[in-house]
Amino acid sequence: MTFNELIKLCKPLDVSGPEPEKLGPLTQDSREVGEDSVFIAVKGFEVDGHMFIENAISKGASVVICEDSYYSDEDVCIIEVADTRSLVGPLAQAFEGYPARELKIIGITGTNGKTTVATLTWQLLMEMGGARPSLLGTVAKRIDDKVLDSLLTTADPIELARDMRSMVDANSTHLVMEVSSHAIDQKRTAGFDFSVGAFTNLSHDHLDYHESWQEYAKTKKKLFDGLNEDAWAVINQDDEQGKFMALDCPAQIIDFSFKKPITYDCKVISNSSEGLKLEIEGVEFESPLVGTFNAYNVAEAIFICKALGYEFTTIARALANAKGAAGRLERVESEHPEKQPTVLVDYAHTPDALENVLSTLSDLKTEKQKLHVIFGCGGDRDKTKRPKMAEVAEKFADIITVTSDNPRSEDPEEIIDQIVLGFNADTEVSRISVRKEAIEHAIAQADEHTMILIAGKGHETYQEIKGKRHDFDDRKVALEALKKRNHNSKTGEVA
Repeated sequence: MTFNELIKLCKPLDVSGPEPEKLGPLTQDSREVGEDSVFIAVKGFEVDGHMFIENAISKGASVVICEDSYYSDEDVCIIEVADTRSLVGPLAQAFEGYPARELKIIGITGTNGKTTVATLTWQLLMEMGGARPSLLGTVAKRIDDKVLDSLLTTADPIELARDMRSMVDANSTHLVMEVSSHAIDQKRTAGFDFSVGAFTNLSHDHLDYHESWQEYAKTKKKLFDGLNEDAWAVINQDDEQGKFMALDCPAQIIDFSFKKPITYDCKVISNSSEGLKLEIEGVEFESPLVGTFNAYNVAEAIFICKALGYEFTTIARALANAKGAAGRLERVESEHPEKQPTVLVDYAHTPDALENVLSTLSDLKTEKQKLHVIFGCGGDRDKTKRPKMAEVAEKFADIITVTSDNPRSEDPEEIIDQIVLGFNADTEVSRISVRKEAIEHAIAQADEHTMILIAGKGHETYQEIKGKRHDFDDRKVALEALKKRNHNSKTGEVA
């Protein structure tokens, strides 16, 4: 990257100060600034990067890119632009040598199912051959044979560009990524094009950020409005927002439905605890995933691969080995499962997602089984969904325990107070605010005819309390509780 190339990309309103002798790495975090760094000040949702310009200069930044006349310095090049947020993505790609141009990028958006669809798509591409896919999402980053922790559903543009460079250097040909509404609104995906955009569904979530349902939907639609004519859009038309997402979309569209005749109509042939069997265009697809909501996730992944040029018969052969994402209806099994309750962990943290999972388990349980749900709600997030979660739990579960999720800065007891407002007065509910105790108590009291769903955190390996992340994994806590229960049953001890 030369200084002239930088100026050309920035299209500045004004440039002051000396031309730098050297351009170091691009960063929007002043804590990462080093000698000759290019610091771009971005107005964030909570923090304005312009507040840290002096700090960046003191640490050695050779160029500062900012908005308006925030700063001037005789010793540092100051580039003033109209909108730094729109610029950071294209700049990040340029600094890394435009790695996105060497990848087919598949972006998956929606409220629920993003992680499952992305993981299934990645697994299918791995299984079918002809591609070397990487994966970016909520659970993990997968670059070649490396698995890295993922802190955000969609990373910031600079991290994205660096990840893409690592993928290209590892000979990846495809990138499958989840795209959150926050990322779209904050233009984290600016600077590169998607080969395929996929829409799963839209339900109650993130209204603390978007303020209204309409704004939430409009934000999701921006992904499809931004596709080019050579790209594909895969749209679930059984969701009421499907038509809106497809409206005026310039890409080639694959519509699918399980309820009505459309471009591709899908059928569920069977849905049991053993998995799903679907039929599309006369081809049968078998998946180990269960539940109607997963039928949509499986179909979405199938059609993404179809858009990429794979035949249905090839996809069908690969699907049996695609297991989906960790922490999505993941069963926790001890070494001695006899006379133990069935324990499942799922990421469901919205009313719609919880209903999908609970309704599935309610249909699959035997006559003797009782369904026990353990759930909470995250702090510092949309409070209006809290009583709605209670209504869903009450509708499907036989036994209910309300606990904490990631309380963040809020008091866990106050969050639970707001959840329980959604229950009928005569509904029996246990409230145990310490999540570990809630899980242990439920498993200790259960018998072999109990199915326990631990909802809300899924794959997460931490619990966020008062600004700190503490090691916590629902699956590990549940497994230890099952082991203890099994030990107590053999020794005759009472848990």
